[in-house]
Amino acid sequence: MEKDPRTHEIIGAAIEVHSIIGPGKLEAVYQECLEIEFKKRNIAFIAQPQLKIYYKEIELEKYYIPDFIVFGEIVLEIKAAKTLAKEDEAQIINSLKISCHKIGLLINFGEASLRFKRFIN
Repeated sequence: MEKDPRTHEIIGAAIEVHSIIGPGKLEAVYQECLEIEFKKRNIAFIAQPQLKIYYKEIELEKYYIPDFIVFGEIVLEIKAAKTLAKEDEAQIINSLKISCHKIGLLINFGEASLRFKRFIN
C-alpha cells in the first residue's frame, strides 16, 4: 500500500507539537497546539466535527465527534495516554465506518516518543 503524503504532513505537525511540549499534558492541550500547527502549515482541518449516525437509513439524534477531519478526508484521533488501548483503535475504526472516510490516524502524545497508527477503511 502506498503511503498518503497528507498523512506525513499530519504526522510532521504532530511531531513538532510533541517535540516542543513533550508528553504528560492533557489531550485538550495537544488538540489546541495541533490546531495552531495545522494553521501555520496551511493544513485544512475541522476540529471536533459532528458526524451523523444512521440506523436503517434513519438519522439518529446522537452524533459522533472525532478530534479532527483533516484535508476533508482523513479522520484523526489524538490521545495522551501512557500506551494505546484496543478501545482507542476501536474508536478510530468506528469513526471511519460512521464517516465513510477511507483513512484514519491515531496519534498518541502521551509516550516519550510520539506514536501513531494508520487505519484504512
